[in-house]
Amino acid sequence: MSLSSIPFLDLVTPHVELERELTGVFQKALRTAGFVGGSMVQEFEAAFANFCDTKHSVAVNSGTDALRFALMACGIKSGDVVVTVPNTFIATTEAISQAGALPEFVDVDERTYNMDPAKLQEYLEKKCEKDSSGRLISLRSGRVVTAVVPVHLYGQTADMDPILDLAARYGLTVVEDACQAHGAEYFSRKQKRWMKAGSMGRAAAFSFYPGKNLGACGEGGAVTTNDTDIASACKMIRDHGQAKKYYHDIEGYNGRLDSIQTGILSVKLKHLPAWNKQRRERAVEYKRLFEKSDSSIQIPFEPEWSRAVYHLYVVRIENREELMSHLGKAGIGTGIHYPIPLHLQKAYQGLGYRAGDFPVTERVASEIISLPMFPQLTAEQQAMVASETLRFVEQYSRSLEVTGVTE
Repeated sequence: MSLSSIPFLDLVTPHVELERELTGVFQKALRTAGFVGGSMVQEFEAAFANFCDTKHSVAVNSGTDALRFALMACGIKSGDVVVTVPNTFIATTEAISQAGALPEFVDVDERTYNMDPAKLQEYLEKKCEKDSSGRLISLRSGRVVTAVVPVHLYGQTADMDPILDLAARYGLTVVEDACQAHGAEYFSRKQKRWMKAGSMGRAAAFSFYPGKNLGACGEGGAVTTNDTDIASACKMIRDHGQAKKYYHDIEGYNGRLDSIQTGILSVKLKHLPAWNKQRRERAVEYKRLFEKSDSSIQIPFEPEWSRAVYHLYVVRIENREELMSHLGKAGIGTGIHYPIPLHLQKAYQGLGYRAGDFPVTERVASEIISLPMFPQLTAEQQAMVASETLRFVEQYSRSLEVTGVTE
């Protein structure tokens, strides 16, 4: 890969490097006709549960279904309210809605971009009330609040101790959206130990979309949990509600993950710790490069209780579109995750939220830009990304001085 063209994400190199092992998975499936279910699925589920420090892992066909099935297995039902954040991909709220519940939002922390525990507390204390039977009722919708979905965005966990404490105080179920956080860790001050993303709530959802830290060669997802009943329920839900073949205890879905994809994921899972380590090293290098200059670029903040795995490397700058254009002309790929907060999306006009309801999310959404981040990113490529970014900042500042716009 040449320095003159730096992709936002390189999905070719790791697959070429693992080509023999990956094609071996396909050959095994051909020779055994084990296409759906079977040993490859079970082996991956056991390995991924071990990786996440959980008792169970249930492979499903997407991260969206992983979250939907997890919510359903936890008893979330039609008419409930599930609290989450507007600074996430729409799959988070799709899963809530498709489980029959109503998503309601709280704002994010300005530094981590994840759920702000203080805003969650404010929502529970000031925007809800308990009815005569002790149920927590949303003043906004009049519905019963039953669950919280913190999103571990960009590869960094939300601050889970206070979220879990609030959930316990108000009798709420916590289901983690860990779709971007394979291997991320959180130091629980309460338990005095590091904990893996996906092991802290009652259940959690992961996505194996190809661009994730652990990606399939297609769609894929998994539910992790320490609750045997939740795992059993998810297995039934993903397989038409079958307790055993042709015996349907409930009406379920066709949400299975095929054997070939789980075999591919098993191969890649062995490399994930090394890949995550490389991502963290790339993040350190970016930090070194950007901190050399006193610029307006705001780099990611990683609290002392976090070991992020940098699914994305997201910086902030006020003149984002101009920077993206500059980097594009230099052959550097970028992205925005995400440009329009969920409460302002056309799909959710019916929820009745307005601009200004979540000021931190709205401010962040207008300034964030994702820079190239993948394990095979070289120091030379990073130097070029940083150099072009800082060159733009310097040129932009100079142009403001010429036009007399500076403060």
